[in-house]
Amino acid sequence: MTSSVPTFKLHPPAQPPHLLTRPRLLRRLDAATEPVVVVSAPAGAGKTVLLTEWSRGPAARRECAWLSLDAYDNAPGRLWAGILRALHQVRPKLPARLDCDEWTLDVWLEEILPGLVTGLDGEGPLTLILDGLECISDADAVRSLADFLTRLPQGFRIILSTRHIPGSPLPTLRAQGLIAELDQHDLAFTPEEARALLTGLLGSAPTADASSTVYEATEGWAAGLCIMGRTLARSMNEADTAGNLARGRQAVTEYLATEVLDRLTTEQREFLLRTSVLDELSAGPCQALAGDRAGILLRGLARTVQLLVPVAVDPSAYRHHRALSPLLSDVLDSEGPATVVSLHEAAAQWYSRQGETTAAVRHWVLGGDESAAVASVLDGWEKAISAGRSAEVSHWLDLLPPRTVAADARLCVVAAMAALSGGAPETARRWLDVAQLRQTGPEMVGEGSTVSDAAAVAEAVACYLKGEILTADRLGESAVAGTMPLTSWRALVCTARGTALLWTRRYEEAEALLGEATRDAHAAGHGLVLVRALGLRAVCALLAGRHEQARMLSDEALRAAATTGLGGHFVAVSAYIGRAGLLLEEGEIEEAAQLLAGAEAALAGSPQTGSEPHVRALCHFTRARLESARHNADAAREAREAAERAAARCESPGVLADLLERTGEGTAVTPAGPSSQDLSMGERRVLRALCGPLTLREIASELYVSHNTVKTQVRAIFRKLDAHDRSGAVARARECGVL
Repeated sequence: MTSSVPTFKLHPPAQPPHLLTRPRLLRRLDAATEPVVVVSAPAGAGKTVLLTEWSRGPAARRECAWLSLDAYDNAPGRLWAGILRALHQVRPKLPARLDCDEWTLDVWLEEILPGLVTGLDGEGPLTLILDGLECISDADAVRSLADFLTRLPQGFRIILSTRHIPGSPLPTLRAQGLIAELDQHDLAFTPEEARALLTGLLGSAPTADASSTVYEATEGWAAGLCIMGRTLARSMNEADTAGNLARGRQAVTEYLATEVLDRLTTEQREFLLRTSVLDELSAGPCQALAGDRAGILLRGLARTVQLLVPVAVDPSAYRHHRALSPLLSDVLDSEGPATVVSLHEAAAQWYSRQGETTAAVRHWVLGGDESAAVASVLDGWEKAISAGRSAEVSHWLDLLPPRTVAADARLCVVAAMAALSGGAPETARRWLDVAQLRQTGPEMVGEGSTVSDAAAVAEAVACYLKGEILTADRLGESAVAGTMPLTSWRALVCTARGTALLWTRRYEEAEALLGEATRDAHAAGHGLVLVRALGLRAVCALLAGRHEQARMLSDEALRAAATTGLGGHFVAVSAYIGRAGLLLEEGEIEEAAQLLAGAEAALAGSPQTGSEPHVRALCHFTRARLESARHNADAAREAREAAERAAARCESPGVLADLLERTGEGTAVTPAGPSSQDLSMGERRVLRALCGPLTLREIASELYVSHNTVKTQVRAIFRKLDAHDRSGAVARARECGVL
């Protein structure tokens, strides 16, 4: 029996050239005191190289037996013949009765196992390394090894190296604290280690870009680094970095085809190919693409291949290793474009049913169905924005081809609303200008509104975000007629008008409109507008001296913000300020400070630091009051000056002027005129042309642009200069120093 074990399997293989020692991993092995050590990682992760280096190091003290396993050993008799032969290499005095010619369960339990445990006990430290344990799948062989692992004698340690994540009895040993583990994340090279390895292979340090590209493509996987490094080293044209890297990636895919893909069953291979179009692999989408057994196959491959990487936020979901993805894509592409398209379509349909719009849009686009992608965006944008997920909506639009978004007036309005919800009114206005050019008819966008009516609402919202409350009031008044009650559009336009009325001291009218906005936001399920409207109503009540109403409304606003997860969004700022101002009136300084800090944090998190100058000014004013109550004169003065600067950016400071005058050191706050930076380059060119006698059509000819472009720019100039005709715009521009 022992003579049938080839000698080469009893010794570690020769180390590769350009070996990079792994001291951090060697220290982990040296420090491990557990009787069982498992090194589990995919093919090419460097398991054998690491254990070979460790077995020849001082920690092993020559008391180390080695056995390389292969498919021939996948039977209990041959497995234990190899193990016993390996142990006899370092323990030649083991009892002779262990050399048994035939393995049976009875012989194993009654003779081999007891004799082996007894023979090894008390003989001093000894380590057995079994390299390639994934080759052992025979039930009796696995069970016999489990028997041995649970009865290891004192001083004996076993190191198991495998491409698979092992099963029983390791979970039990793990629970008992008897196992140390190194996995693929431990074996992955760090960026510094990868750079050192590439330097050794190339003979000189790689460029930072080349090193970063190689590391990103391999994720620190040892075989990938070595293959790409050697490919770069053999290159005849060092200047062709991109081509060399492409050849390196091709060499990696060839390795994986041999070491991974070709060793799978037909069912496993088909599963990996069909799910290769997915960014994230979980049971649901995998079943939609690969059938009812997809969940079982996913769990099995995650355990055996280990090139499916767990997703941190969901341990039951995986992604393809970056080195594996190109191989699967290449093989799938070879089956023809129709296959790829059908898989993307199936994935998009599944994600659409689950309401996962980001993934649905991505797959519709990759499958070539742009109309379905557009439909997904139009179906889901209102719900996302109402929950404060404007960045998500912007990402959906980014997934679409730019020409698709710019050519569709509905998508332009969606882009504008996403920008407004993110606090970027200037970006919104640019999209609204494009929407006006692209509008072809009474197209509907959102719930119960045409593109033109929705754009009018968005323009009113943009005005109050910019601090142009007089314009917001005027536009909002005309926009109300185009909206239906109990819709988000009505809630938005009522909030825009109510905000303008609030800052111009018309508290009763403001409360009525903001109350209507609250009702409509509740009905439409629009959390963003609901939190804003309630917060502004609290501020309105506070400024009007209705403290009990301010308390109830601020409490309701803060509850709504917490329920909707919008406590950190800038729409919640008014709620914080309203409550903080009320607490200051009641002398609760520290509690007011906590709420005001929440307002300041929400404003600091807004990407547009200049939006909503009225709210920002009120926040600074409240900070000045707080610091005055603390008798901190310097901090109060700084806050008051910040409030004055914010108020100066407002079209009409309104009530802010009164509040700042009450501080005793306030300065007169005057409306801010536009600066040249407020007008685009094209608008400034048109404005200069308006000073002369040319008609708009003649100006367009002179500037080599279309007549419609000039008309759009003239409208923008009128709006920004608060002018109603050509001569008024020129006069206002000269007054403000723009001309």
